Amino acid sequence: MWVRTAAKKDLVIIQGLLAETWHATYDNIYGRDRVSEITRGWHSLDALEKQLNAPKSEFLVADDGKTIAGMAYGRQISDNEVKLAQLYVSPDFQGRGVGALLLDEIEESFFEVPIVRLEVEEKNTGAVAFYSKHGFAQTGTTDNCGKHDSGIAAIVMQKSR
Repeated sequence: MWVRTAAKKDLVIIQGLLAETWHATYDNIYGRDRVSEITRGWHSLDALEKQLNAPKSEFLVADDGKTIAGMAYGRQISDNEVKLAQLYVSPDFQGRGVGALLLDEIEESFFEVPIVRLEVEEKNTGAVAFYSKHGFAQTGTTDNCGKHDSGIAAIVMQKSR
């Protein structure tokens, strides 16, 4: 498994990976219909292409030559802070180190920026444990994870380097 920068040709596969991962993770929390609604908007091809072309950002995939097993997207939002906006691993590849590879590469991509921040649904205990294991600590909460008006409560975690 290696990590590389995503390409436009990867976006359809990434979109499918995001839908699969979101349903596996969040259907029990938000319900299948709400998860479908979120993935249609947040993970549309247009939204993913905007991420791919955004300045001061890195859009990565974990790839073994046959399968894209995970993805991560981070963007620098100030001289001092990077926001890890997405890190998702296909359920079939979770627990195999793919997430750690993606996280390491995001951090390395922004090696001069001292703070990495993220938001994670607190009921997603696997993700909270993953980030805690990798040096992130809770610094607050938000009522609107991901988007200004999402209505999705989450914890804010941060790692200072």
